[in-house]
Amino acid sequence: MKRFALQRRTLAVLAVLVPLAALLGYVALRSGPLAPVAVTEALAERRALQPAVFGIGTVEARHTLRIGPTVAGRVQQVNVDVGEHVRAGQLLAAMEPVDLQERIHAQAAALQRSDANVREAQARQQFAATQAQRYAELWAARSTSEETLAMRRQELQVAEAALAAARQERARVQADGSALQAQRAHLLLRAPQDGLVIAREAEPGSTVVAGQNVLQLVPPDSLWIHLRVDQVSAQGLAAGLPARIHLRSRPHEALAGRVLRIEPRADAVTEELLAKVVFEHTPTPLPPLGELAEVTLALPALPEGVSIPAAALQRSPGAARSRSASYGVWQRSAEGQRLRWVPVTPGQADLEGHVQVLQGLQEGDAVVVHSEQPLHAQSRVYVASQLTRGRP
Repeated sequence: MKRFALQRRTLAVLAVLVPLAALLGYVALRSGPLAPVAVTEALAERRALQPAVFGIGTVEARHTLRIGPTVAGRVQQVNVDVGEHVRAGQLLAAMEPVDLQERIHAQAAALQRSDANVREAQARQQFAATQAQRYAELWAARSTSEETLAMRRQELQVAEAALAAARQERARVQADGSALQAQRAHLLLRAPQDGLVIAREAEPGSTVVAGQNVLQLVPPDSLWIHLRVDQVSAQGLAAGLPARIHLRSRPHEALAGRVLRIEPRADAVTEELLAKVVFEHTPTPLPPLGELAEVTLALPALPEGVSIPAAALQRSPGAARSRSASYGVWQRSAEGQRLRWVPVTPGQADLEGHVQVLQGLQEGDAVVVHSEQPLHAQSRVYVASQLTRGRP
């Protein structure tokens, strides 16, 4: 009787455990770690891509005008401030000369002395000319000697040389005086052309030396973008290509531009090419220097070729840290639930999410685009119409 009861309890336990084990196995195979991973697929197609390059840059000024006096002086007034737009010829600041007025007075006195020296030299030259003429007439009448005539002519030459020297000295003094007057005019600092004030480096009352900056201006048409582009995707980048510029402060406004030049030196650390992009039309208002800009450069169209979604392209397993990593795609095997890795040679890509495949795939080949979990060679998969979770 006891043995029969024990058998009944064993059968009851088995009746519970067997369905439970079957349920656990089903759950493990369908939704546990052994469950197949949902993926989406796409077919390789032949299409002509319009490649483009995307890069990040900063707004910079090609030219900066540094405004300052040509002589030492004290800042009397500054009429503009940082951020103001100025016009060509506008008075920006005024200087007080340190000793310019005294130098002008001294130069005026020197000019008076030079005038007196010229008048004296002229009188001596005129007297020497009269004497030479008189002795020439006397020598013609045989009333004086030839030696005396030669002496008077030599005195005339000396007087003429002295007059020429006096005139040269007066011209030099006049030039120095004109230079001092020009320096006085230079104490009024005016804008050489239209610009934006980006720096104010001196305040009224401060003393500055010749050549020291008081203000800095940036001409509006000198703004450009210092652009960085990944070397891998920069194939075909050249001067003259059209550009679309999106400033960070105006993300929804596309500004037209073009590539002015490609810098001869690249950044070896970040593996980026450097380029200068100019605006086709000066933006209004002007963006601040240093503002970030997103730039899209349109490259020449590619001939028709096999292409796949860029999301399907993966680095080869185990090569994530290699700079020379190869690329490939996942494809389902013939039975449909297993994966195989197919190495490919990618070409250029467009900004619509397609990349050309130069080698490794044929038109019509199916490739895995997205998956719920990271994939590996032992993954079991099934094709879903859409995913509810992440990408590989």
